Amino acid sequence: MLKIIKKSSTIFLLIFFITILSSCKKDDDQWIPNIYVNFQINPNSTEFLDLNLIGGYAYVIGGVKGIVIYREDMETFKAFDRACPYDYDVEGSSVVMDSSGLILVDTLCGSSFIITDGSVIRGPATRGLKQYRTHYNGDYLHIYN
Repeated sequence: MLKIIKKSSTIFLLIFFITILSSCKKDDDQWIPNIYVNFQINPNSTEFLDLNLIGGYAYVIGGVKGIVIYREDMETFKAFDRACPYDYDVEGSSVVMDSSGLILVDTLCGSSFIITDGSVIRGPATRGLKQYRTHYNGDYLHIYN
């Protein structure tokens, strides 16, 4: 009798753990690796003509897949990694600005992000873009993490 109870308890526990594990939602998004970023640009130079205007943007080298810099107003800049949290490790994937100048779109999975804060507009990505810190002193823009 004791063997039967022990056996049924083991089977019950096994079924319980399988049910728990299979009910866990898989999160397909990945954390973007921390790559050291620390550089300055002059956004008012001819090298970055598009950053001379509010709403302008530029792509620069750095981070995981490059960085997009966006000028929100005369004093505020945003900088996001071009790596999509959904498929950053897939060759050929990166986010690019769409024709509106306000939405970044992943070239492979189609996820969309708003440029003002990097949040997801449309998936499959569920995490926003990795944002870097910026500091603008009127002459130079410092981008760092």
